Amino acid sequence: MRFVYYTASTLNGFLADPDNSLAWLFAVDSPEPDVSDVLDTVTVSVMGSTTYEWVLDHEDLLAHPEKWEASFLGVRSVVVFSSRELPVPAGAGVRVVSGPVRDHLAEIEAAADGGDVWVVGGGDLAGQFLDAGLLDRIVVAVAPAALRGGAPLLPRDVMPDRLELVSAEAAGQFAMLRYRVRPGDQLA
Repeated sequence: MRFVYYTASTLNGFLADPDNSLAWLFAVDSPEPDVSDVLDTVTVSVMGSTTYEWVLDHEDLLAHPEKWEASFLGVRSVVVFSSRELPVPAGAGVRVVSGPVRDHLAEIEAAADGGDVWVVGGGDLAGQFLDAGLLDRIVVAVAPAALRGGAPLLPRDVMPDRLELVSAEAAGQFAMLRYRVRPGDQLA
């Protein structure tokens, strides 16, 4: 089982604009990058509440729960980290949890059932997995866009000794960067 942070980012390292919108991403005139090598082994996704609520709203999933599976590429189980209660689409395999990521590791591993875990976002949640020494890979689709501010890709100091570049390639208008995360000092 691996924990893989796969996301899209602007050139200057933002996941979303200051209003938590991903409209900038959908404005990119390019086919979606092929990340089947990342997602084919994923059986559970984890995400923060801002990402989850954006997807619910953008896809209108509470009114159309039948769209849930397509929205998460067939991932059967989703764990959402939140400090408050959140709505869940009918029939969706969503669990809302709160607290440190390590407190829910056993639950995430059980849901993964031997598959990989897709850390969807946001950046702070991915940083919590990194801090706990759990993040194995980072895959970023860098889009030809820049924002003045917003949600950062990874709001942590991560030094070059922690990341090993595995590949960099063009995928339409995106630059696909794949890193292996090396072990380092972990926060308790």
